[in-house]
Amino acid sequence: MHLDHVFLCGDPALDLAATLRARRSERFEMFVSPERLDAWFLESGVVDAVTPSEAADVERAKALREAIYELVGARLTGDAYDRRALAVVNNAARRPPATPQLTPTGRWTDATPQEALSTVARHAVELLSGPDVPLLKECGNPECTRVYIDRSRGVRRQWCGMESCGNRLKAAAYRARKKRSAAPAEG
Repeated sequence: MHLDHVFLCGDPALDLAATLRARRSERFEMFVSPERLDAWFLESGVVDAVTPSEAADVERAKALREAIYELVGARLTGDAYDRRALAVVNNAARRPPATPQLTPTGRWTDATPQEALSTVARHAVELLSGPDVPLLKECGNPECTRVYIDRSRGVRRQWCGMESCGNRLKAAAYRARKKRSAAPAEG
């Protein structure tokens, strides 16, 4: 597996939760270093520049990620929220967020890792208390554990993304159909 960050989920909080991939099988950690966390902050668009992260920032990001994943899972199943997960998200959201500034060339957001995490936590609060809750879905690929916002027409999207999961599953289903049709008919 490669270390490219992917943003398919429709919200920074969900994209953060997806940085631990394949949770039910061969778990794959995306935040293997402070530099990978910084890359995520920049690539996600949460900030335009970030003060270099340290190991403690990575641990805070992982804790927030797991709390968000826990809360999203509870929302999907209709279960009560875990109090510890709520405390982690709310404590991160209480911190000062990344603050965009207007510059002669447009918007610019320079932040510390804690400010960036606060911004993501605030996204989680808004997402889990807002109008998109009914649109939350887990990817139809049993190996994938991404949750995304399904804004497709008819809300019929089945996968987090066609390239990452949809094409693979469609190809596997096609091969299975071909194999069945090629099998000799039993009498």
